[in-house]
Amino acid sequence: MGSSPGTGRSKRAQFLCAALPCLALAALGSGQAAAQSLTPDLFNPNRGGFASPDNLPTRRTAGVPQAPSDALPALPDPNADPRKARERPATSRVGQVPTYGLPAAAGASSSGYDSLNRKRQQPKLYPGQPKPKRPAGPGSPVPSATPERTLGPPRIAPPPSETAHKTPVAPAMAGNVPGQPLRRRLKLNDDPFGAVGDYAGSFLIKGGLELSAGYDTNPTRLNKPVGSPAYVVAPDLLVVSDWERHALVADLRGSFSGYTNNMPATIDGLASPSPVEANRPDFNGHVDGRLDVTRDFKLLSQLRLRLATDNPGSPNVQAGLQKYPVYAAYGTTIGFDQTFNRFQVSAGATIDRTAYTDSKLTDGTTFPNTDRDFNQYGGVGRFSYDLKPGLKPFVEIEGDTRVHDQAADRNGYFRDSNGGYAKVGSSFEFSRILIGEISVGYSARNYTDPRLSQLSGFLTTGSLIWNASGLTTVKFFTDTQINETTVPGSSGVLVRTYAAEVDHDFRRWLTAVGKFTYGTYDYQGQNRNDKTYSLEGNLIYKLNRNIWIKGTLRHDILDSNQAGSSSQGTVMLVGVRLQN
Repeated sequence: MGSSPGTGRSKRAQFLCAALPCLALAALGSGQAAAQSLTPDLFNPNRGGFASPDNLPTRRTAGVPQAPSDALPALPDPNADPRKARERPATSRVGQVPTYGLPAAAGASSSGYDSLNRKRQQPKLYPGQPKPKRPAGPGSPVPSATPERTLGPPRIAPPPSETAHKTPVAPAMAGNVPGQPLRRRLKLNDDPFGAVGDYAGSFLIKGGLELSAGYDTNPTRLNKPVGSPAYVVAPDLLVVSDWERHALVADLRGSFSGYTNNMPATIDGLASPSPVEANRPDFNGHVDGRLDVTRDFKLLSQLRLRLATDNPGSPNVQAGLQKYPVYAAYGTTIGFDQTFNRFQVSAGATIDRTAYTDSKLTDGTTFPNTDRDFNQYGGVGRFSYDLKPGLKPFVEIEGDTRVHDQAADRNGYFRDSNGGYAKVGSSFEFSRILIGEISVGYSARNYTDPRLSQLSGFLTTGSLIWNASGLTTVKFFTDTQINETTVPGSSGVLVRTYAAEVDHDFRRWLTAVGKFTYGTYDYQGQNRNDKTYSLEGNLIYKLNRNIWIKGTLRHDILDSNQAGSSSQGTVMLVGVRLQN
């Protein structure tokens, strides 16, 4: 059976298709032609059967160089900026081999372990964006997941040493119970054994009571000492408001010094210059108020009260007394405080009253002291400028008038007077190491009686606190006053006082206090000058915040240029202080 024309053309076409590749290979080959060995792959009828399965285009491996179109997809960079990734156009996944699982170090991000040990790139920040904090190192406290629910700025977590071996605080006391109202955050107290106080509404109340007993070698400061056992009862009360605006502070402190022995009524056949009963009360209290009308304008007020007796050994003490007469000095000040940027103006009007009780004599009679009672009306103004933080100089001027209940005193002198003072100074605060205020000036007082000369003199006023170290504090005080007197022919007494005190903490619960006081009493018109020296030491053992044990040793010296008026005395007391 003969082949048809179509069949012949088909055979010739197959021959040409097989011969053309052979000719092409022969023409391109530069070396000698070699015969190809016959392998089973040449007869593989599958697609790509002439190539090894390991070299197929659809089977890609990382070790075989490939064309860019056949390359493996790039692994994601864990440090790449995701914003730039979003800007690049998405690549097609058609024809790509999918990858399963996570590549090495894909979750390391900017922190964590990277097995490839690649250098981490710092993230780029937006303008103004805060820098991220470094992770806490070993030993750092773990931050609390629940924020502290207190008023004011958040508290910094204390170091582990401050919270070790301490009973944990209940969540209700810490104020971090969900839904609990915000707790008032207490102010920091530097004294670990100081009184905590109690809140009554918006007022913080602190109270204390000191009970002491001991011996005084010369209670009335006689030239020839006569001693007696002594006891002291000293209460105190402090009330402070806790308001965002306005303020009210009440500071009340008192004491009563009692003696079991009586002093002699006569000395060398004459009436004793000291009373028989040496008991003495002493109280000093004031209540200060401030009303904030605006940010720069405030109304100020003060109520004050002083209950005391004449100092033992003073020439104002009558001879032949049964006990000391008590005087009361009380008054008020009403003023304002206005601030003009750095300039500040303060002014106030003052009214004071001084009244004495009648003197009780040893013979059973009484002697009135109404000639020593007087009223004082005055005003004071202060101008200060905030030169720089911690330094504020000022000028203060005061003037007053004293009017006695009786025109003439017991010796026939008219003691109504006008006077005042002017002083300049500055308040300062240097890094909380040295703080205080100091001023110098001049004071003068003129009397209606021409027989009484002008009472004038240089005055110093100030108080400094120097925090020498974390355990030692040094305090300096100075003050000048013009007091009335009953000495015939003397216009008054100019009193200057200088004091230095050193407080040292051997432990938080053991404190030593040393104090030295020097004073001068100048009785103008009589050429009498008295000098006083006082050296005092206290040792305080603090059992806890509510109970202190205190020991006191004090030696007083009165040196007078008048014969028979000098004296000395030593006081030894041991007591306990109860406070809350």
